[in-house]
Amino acid sequence: MQLRPVRSLDTHGSAEKIHRILEAAIESADPVRAAARNLTLDRGQLAVEGTVLDLEKFNRIRLIGLGKASVGMAQGALKVLGSRIRDGYLISKHPQDEASGLPDGIQLVQGNHPVPGAGSLSAAQGLEAFLADTKPDDLVICLISGGGSSLALLPAAGVSLEQLQELTRLLLASGASINEINALRKHLDRIKGGGLARMAAPARLVTLILSDVIGSPLDVIASGPTAADESTYADALGVLEKYGLLQEAPEQIVDMIRKGAAGELPETVKAGDTCLADGVHVVVGSNQVSAEAAVSQAEKEGYNTVLLTTSLQGEASDAGRMIAGVLHEISRGGRPVPRPACVVAGGETTVTLQGNGVGGRNTELALGAVEALAGLPDVMLVTLATDGEDGTGDAAGAVVTGETLAAAQAAGLDPAAYLHNNDSFHFFQDLGDLLITGPTGTNVNDLVFLFAF
Repeated sequence: MQLRPVRSLDTHGSAEKIHRILEAAIESADPVRAAARNLTLDRGQLAVEGTVLDLEKFNRIRLIGLGKASVGMAQGALKVLGSRIRDGYLISKHPQDEASGLPDGIQLVQGNHPVPGAGSLSAAQGLEAFLADTKPDDLVICLISGGGSSLALLPAAGVSLEQLQELTRLLLASGASINEINALRKHLDRIKGGGLARMAAPARLVTLILSDVIGSPLDVIASGPTAADESTYADALGVLEKYGLLQEAPEQIVDMIRKGAAGELPETVKAGDTCLADGVHVVVGSNQVSAEAAVSQAEKEGYNTVLLTTSLQGEASDAGRMIAGVLHEISRGGRPVPRPACVVAGGETTVTLQGNGVGGRNTELALGAVEALAGLPDVMLVTLATDGEDGTGDAAGAVVTGETLAAAQAAGLDPAAYLHNNDSFHFFQDLGDLLITGPTGTNVNDLVFLFAF
């Protein structure tokens, strides 16, 4: 992880220690290692968690993947299986992945993120074509990671790409949770909600998952392309109602969801569907794994540590104000741990857009904490998007201390005004306190680090 200099990070000479803690969190979710450590090959027998597969029974081993970490996960699978993998089709986000050194038989295409685009549609069509000739004696290893929902898109009949793009923008601006957004995605897209499992049938399917969703529910990560879908058309309709989108969303989409809720359209793949028979799903990395790795490294660095939660949710700015209260508790009474302290929290907050600024969940959470931490000595809050990309900016997060508000006021920056405009990126950019790592190649939600020196 290449971390650019951050003005406030070196409080009490802590920059190198904090860098190592952040790096431990990212490395624990390294997609190459995560995939490789969950595949064990011994004399033609492939062990995947509790399942052992005799590779002699399969004519072809095929590799497919969609998500920000698909290339890294593919490299991990290739480390174990090598030339046994006949061919593959991967959908990723970053053009630099083209220089990944994958074998000639592995196709690599780019989709669009966070709003699906023409690349997402083309990529998914190519994946459908790739799987068109699967046979019962094929083994398909599917690699799923964050971003997959947007990177691959096959609109349901009667729905256009443009309509799905508009719906995605409305949902992202509404403050809807990822679970709520995915309930709609799964009912408007032929690849989601178990649709990919249908495409891969009748092959034997093994899915390795790098989770970017709280609790790692299989049907929500990347909109559950190979898992049974627990959501219904009625749930999807409820999301549109909850966020007042029945009038704003494209009419064709609303009509389709209403028909589905009325039982006039077939549901997504449910438990017991034949396309899921003998399927194997393994979560190879998650927010909790990364949070625990960060805590372990912090202990090595001499901090008193606690993992506060891996279920941090809610409006980002509100979460920032709330979690800043933990640093006040440490300062007042050494709770939940005494100084020197490192408290780690993980999860995924949301941002309800009301302005036209630049930013994302992590920088907005940090901005929400600025006034709450004002004047508190010897403390620091660091936010980190584990994929290195936070919303519409190119930062992974930001750094806040008890001196941030005073520095902002001296620079003529009003935190409340920037927050109202959802312009957290430029607030911290002007202060020199953006955390910029570049794309990390993985994605396991967000992390917040609270330090008291």
